[in-house]
Amino acid sequence: MANPKIAIIVSSTRPTRFADIPTAWIKAKAEARGDVDVEVVDLRDYVMPFFAEVASNAWAPTQDPTAVKWQKKIAEFDGYIFVLAEYNRSITGALKNALDQANVEWNKKPMGAVGYGSTGATNAIGHLQNIAVELQMVSVRNNVRIGGSDFFKVHPGFGGTGNLADIEAGIAPAAAGLLDDIVWWAKATKAARG
Repeated sequence: MANPKIAIIVSSTRPTRFADIPTAWIKAKAEARGDVDVEVVDLRDYVMPFFAEVASNAWAPTQDPTAVKWQKKIAEFDGYIFVLAEYNRSITGALKNALDQANVEWNKKPMGAVGYGSTGATNAIGHLQNIAVELQMVSVRNNVRIGGSDFFKVHPGFGGTGNLADIEAGIAPAAAGLLDDIVWWAKATKAARG
């Protein structure tokens, strides 16, 4: 069986986002394994209007061409790792809109997260997991949470180093667990879908 193909979805579109640092880090961790193929999918590249379709594409064809392009891209993957900023105790508006713009493409595939923020994106990860249930995704147990003093130590906007190697001892085991889960569930769900 070919390696599962996993999207690393960047959920923040802000010019000053921190997301690029953990995205590069988890991508490197995944590529070092050899048992998974990953691709970064940046929401900046899919500027969609707020969801305004008649219904989700589970019930009616999508009309917006950028949303259709997004659906085709998402359909390419066997699972998803979301690099997740926490905004006011939840996911970003850009990510919620992107999730709503597709439906069947997410179904029966695993998802996990690398979350960051003062609380390690704990609330955002929980909200994402609830949304994932409705989209028929498999939420994996292990996620990476970059929070508290670790977050401020590495966030350049707060005088941090910008280098996740400075906190890697604390987050590397979670990353290994996340990747183990994603690979296992991606293989299992791909076989079941086939």
